[in-house]
This record gives sequence, C-alpha cells and structure tokens, in this order.
Amino acid sequence: MALEKIGLLAETSWEVCNKIGGIYTVLSTKAKVLQQAYGDNLVFIGPDVWSVETPSPSFKETKSLFNNFSKREIAEFGIKVRCGRWNIPGSPQVILVDFQGVYSHLDSIFGKMWELFGVDSMREYGDYREGCAFAVAAAVVVKLLAEHLGVKEKSVFAHFNEWTTGMGLLYLQMIMPKAATLFTTHATSIGRSICGNGKPLYDYFDGYNGDQMALELNMEAKHSLEKKAAWNADCFTAVSEITAREAEKLLEIRPQEVTPNGFEPGFVPGDKKYKSLRKKGRARILEIASRLKGRKFSDDTMIVATSGRNEYRNKGLDLYLDSLAELKKLNPKKDVVALVLVPAWVAYPEPSLMSVKQQCEINNPVSGPQTDFITHILHNMDSDSVTRRIQSLEWEKKLGERVSVIFIPCYLNGEDGIVEISYYDILPAIDITVFPSYYEPWGYTPLESIAFGIPTITSDKSGFGQWVLSESANSISESGVRVVERTDSNYAQAAGKIAAQLYDFARFSESKIAEASEAAYKMAEKADWKYFIKFYHEAFSIAKKRRDSRLKK
Repeated sequence: MALEKIGLLAETSWEVCNKIGGIYTVLSTKAKVLQQAYGDNLVFIGPDVWSVETPSPSFKETKSLFNNFSKREIAEFGIKVRCGRWNIPGSPQVILVDFQGVYSHLDSIFGKMWELFGVDSMREYGDYREGCAFAVAAAVVVKLLAEHLGVKEKSVFAHFNEWTTGMGLLYLQMIMPKAATLFTTHATSIGRSICGNGKPLYDYFDGYNGDQMALELNMEAKHSLEKKAAWNADCFTAVSEITAREAEKLLEIRPQEVTPNGFEPGFVPGDKKYKSLRKKGRARILEIASRLKGRKFSDDTMIVATSGRNEYRNKGLDLYLDSLAELKKLNPKKDVVALVLVPAWVAYPEPSLMSVKQQCEINNPVSGPQTDFITHILHNMDSDSVTRRIQSLEWEKKLGERVSVIFIPCYLNGEDGIVEISYYDILPAIDITVFPSYYEPWGYTPLESIAFGIPTITSDKSGFGQWVLSESANSISESGVRVVERTDSNYAQAAGKIAAQLYDFARFSESKIAEASEAAYKMAEKADWKYFIKFYHEAFSIAKKRRDSRLKK
C-alpha cells in the first residue's frame, strides 16, 4: 500500500501507552517501522486511564499536535482527548481518549449494534462495558480527527486490536462507512477461556463450537462482539497460523492475513551497556537468592527464568515448575537459580530483603525472611497457584540444594522495592529462559529472550514456536531455541525434555554458550519488524479492496 493512499492510519488498542500485556509489546515495537512508512499520517489511539497523581510514564503531551485537535470541543458523548507522543522508538503520535461520558449511552449503542450487526450484549459482564465505551469513543475520535485535518474519508484506515476494541470497528463502519477497517485477534476470547478453564483444547479441537462454548463459559457477549468484528472488518488478521486456525474454528471465519509479531532491535542495549546490565543484574539476583536461601551462590550459578502474564496453565507456569523438579533429579553440576517473573497480588515487599532504612520506614524490622522463595508477600499466599506449587515441591523435597526457585511476583518497572531493575534491564543477567506455554497465540517473551542473545525453551503450541520450526533447526546450539512438543496427554514427557535441556545447558562450555547466544541473535534477526511489516502492508491492501467491494453492494 503506497503511502499517498493513506491519509490517516489510526491504530486503536487498550494497550497504547498502557503496559498491561503482550499487545503493548506488539504496538510499541512495531511503531518505528510503521512511522517510517506512513510518517505522521500514523496515530495511535489509547485510553486515558491516567491522572495527575499517576501519569502515564510513556506519554508526553503536546497540545499543538493535529492542529490543536485536543482543544476542539467534542460534543458527542462528552469525550475529551489529549494529544502527544509515545516515548518509544519512532516517537509516534498518540491520542489518549477520556471515554467516561460514553457509559450512559451504552445501552442504546448496544441496541444499535444488535440491530445492525447482530452483536448480542445482553449477558455482558466484567470489563465488557469498559472496553466498549473506550472503543466507541475511539471511533468517534477517528472520524472527527479526519474531519479536523481535512482527510478524505476513503483515505482513512482504522485498525482495531482485540475484542476490547471490536465495538469501535463496528461503530466506525456505522458513522464513517467509507473508512477501511482492520481487526486483529491476538487470542480469541473463547479459545483463551477454554484453556483457562482447564479444558483440553487440542485433543478435542475439531469438536468445539465457539457459540456453544461461549454459552457454557458465560462468554456470550465478548465472543459475539469478537465474532461480528471479525466478520465485518474489511481485513481480519491473526498473529500466527495457530491463531488463524483457532479463529477459523471458533469464530467461523478464516483471517484474510496472518501478521506475525516482530521485534524492534532498538530495544536491545549495545555491547558495553549489555555487559554492565548483566553484571549488575546477576549481582542483584544472586544477592536476593542468597538472602532468601541463607547461603551464598557462586558467580557461575546458572540463572533460569520464565516471565509474562500470570496464567498458571496457559503460560505453562505449572510445567516450568515441574520441569525444575525433574531437573533436581538429574543433579546438575552447578547451582541453578530459577526465577518466576510474573505479577501477582502483592501486599508488600519481603521485609528481610529491604534495606534497614526501608524497614524503619514501615516500622517492621526483621532478622530473617518470612519465606525462602518469594520477594514480595502476597495478599493470597494460601491460594496463589505458583506459591502453592513451589511450597508443595519444597515440602516433597523435590527441589534440592542445586535447584532454587525464586518467585518475583511484581511488575519489574524498577520501582518494586526489592529488585529495583526493569525487566529489559534484568534480562541480560539471565542465562536461559523457559516458556512452555499451553496456549500462546504468538509468544513475545521467547522472542525477546533471543533478541537479547539468551537461548530459550518454548513449546510448539505457541505461534513463535511454530514459526521457529518452520524457519530453522530445533536446537539451542543452531537456532538458540528448543521447541518442546505439548499435547493434552504428554505433560510428564514435556517436563522431562525441558529438564534434560536445562541439564545439558548447565554443562555447556563458555564457547558453546557463546555459540548458542550468537545463534539466538541470528534467529531473532529473522523476526525484525523490517521483514514482518510487509504482512501489514498487504493487510492494508486487502482492506482497501474489500472496502471498495463493500461500498459497491
């Protein structure tokens, strides 16, 4: 799609300037190459969920942007906007939308969406109204911004991400029918729910019906909205072939384009900084491990980690922990500190890990840790799945002196009170990562890992894992990636294979580790956004052709 044919490219997501999940990484790493292709015709639209007391750390307001669009009075629904730049590579333009005024109009909007598109919002609950209120407000902003800038309606391309913005796509087609619309599912709502409820997705995949499962799992509104957005988008895309097949089965429509997630190499520090971060990060991790476990860990300790969203089964946290128990049986030849870097319901930092000053500030000086495996005490220690499994493994004596698990249950933003190092800055300290997901439409965490030169173990149930298998050898030494097969019936075997790979890696010489790291870098280079962005250009072309066909009917 040539640049001159797009007068306004608006991409809407709940995670614009709002880091809560993997879609933030998709958008923030993709922005630079989109910016290079479409310049300031590109604008991201996100929710204004911030306040003076808690401002967005990645948004810099510039009121004069878009010819002072933020000063324009938007009478419809009482919507307010702030314009600025997203503090990421490319510094793209952003509009944050205050959508509170939409709530009082939602019932009538839901009625209109049922009448025009068949969206069934009758049994909505949870965050459904919030997502719809923001999405509708975003659609209104797209239309008014185009009018404000004098952009012709047919040169407007509006891209909506995930079910949370689906109502915006449909609403925009109602108020601005000549705009070309795109909708991307990063994980179908019903597929994620099937897995999250412990049901076997793969052995019975051919027997599932999306509508039936939505009724059973109380997902009717979200599923209906996602399905109708996919059906009515001028171009429907999915982030991997595995998700495309899932959409074809559960949403009953095959995406017109698969748009795999790339990575922006600008996020990776240069060699000098990388070495500094590695030294600092390893010292901090080993200090924490030593204080929790009551013994010193040597500099050659192998640091293993998993990270991401806290979905115990979907993200393979259960399999990761059980593979560590299997690793203990193999008796590795060096100490292993295995990190679980996933956010949980934090109450307060483990007091014994605080400085004396911090302990005095909370008036709770202590002489020893309350636990020996967690850096932050949780509100729900007795019910948290990760905590309970670690305690169970320790009680069963399956984890010995050589394998130590440390749970860091907070967002690593540099302000957690214990680690005080952000995720990307702690990543260089890790030797190998493990992401054995059961349900993973793409899988940014293993891609980030190899982009930093850190070998990774992932599963063939991730879009990333399947992409690796299609592109390279399934080998830590040759590609920096080991893809482990997962089914609904091979859990124990998968745990054993992960443990065996970790055991082998612990015996790697320095030269072989360097070889694996170089292989990881080279594999990550193949996923650079400069190569993957072509799929988006094709999606825009498809959207234009299908929009033109739609308007002729």
